[in-house]
Amino acid sequence: MPPRKPVRHVAESPAAAPAPRDPAKDTVPRGISAIDEAAAPVPPAKRPEMIIVTGMSGAGRSRAANALEDLDWYVVDNLPPQLLPALAGMMTTVGAGVHRLAAVVDVRSREFFASFMKYLGQLRDTGVDVRLIFLDASDAVLIRRFESSRRPHPLQGTGSILDGIEHERTLLAGLKGTADEVINTTDYSVHDLARRIRELVAHESDLGLRVTVMSFGFKYGLPMDADHVLDVRFIPNPYWVSELRHLTGRDAPVADYVFQQDGAAAFVDGYVNLLIPALPRYVDELKPSVTIAVGCTGGKHRSVATAERIGASLRAAGFKVAVQHRDLGRE
Repeated sequence: MPPRKPVRHVAESPAAAPAPRDPAKDTVPRGISAIDEAAAPVPPAKRPEMIIVTGMSGAGRSRAANALEDLDWYVVDNLPPQLLPALAGMMTTVGAGVHRLAAVVDVRSREFFASFMKYLGQLRDTGVDVRLIFLDASDAVLIRRFESSRRPHPLQGTGSILDGIEHERTLLAGLKGTADEVINTTDYSVHDLARRIRELVAHESDLGLRVTVMSFGFKYGLPMDADHVLDVRFIPNPYWVSELRHLTGRDAPVADYVFQQDGAAAFVDGYVNLLIPALPRYVDELKPSVTIAVGCTGGKHRSVATAERIGASLRAAGFKVAVQHRDLGRE
């Protein structure tokens, strides 16, 4: 073994001594560049958002709340107005906390509702981005909706449904004038109202379709949540090729073998071309996610290769796609 070289110790000159550290500014160790100073500034977080849904009983508040919940808003129903400022104080713009909150406030809160305008003013002073959506409908439609549901109007007491509606209109007259958006649901179906809510509040990311392409083996059963099922068992099985048996459809030799078979590539690519114009229509029909299941016998070779090819083609067409392989590794 060669002798070890001696370690040389070089004394630093006084001129090379580091300048005194300023604890208020220097927050990184010596010798490490302050990366934060060179990095682009992080934009400030957006203000928390709150939507208050109110309006006439029977005009669609529950359907509006459901539509907001489908868009990943945290929804609180039948909230006393006194709790609005406190609820806003619990919101946050960081982490996994609640930053988009919808509250349904209406005359069901009885005497609490009389102070609604007062607490709405306090809420607007908290810095939360608040929007008030007021739902309305004609008296005739409201009466028909209450009669079809066989439920009394919350304000009718010993009177008729129309008595309750007229009393409610009187209570809400001033509030309707302060609303950011008034939606008249007289001629709306429940789906029309949901679409209108989405138009008002959804961010672009909320409106995109989520596509899942899932491979599976028929011998393990069909996926229960499949919207489309594609059977690729007509393609010769790589399982019977000894060099490919131990591989999966994720491996290039298997994928090459599958799509070199007569008609295989044309069939899969043609199927994708059929899907591309149809998929966006699911969002129009309030279905934000679609699962495409691709099956072969065991879910290891043909279906896996096909699912990967479909997923790549749909991504290239601009869709958000997740590819899953349900039965890979079960054999």
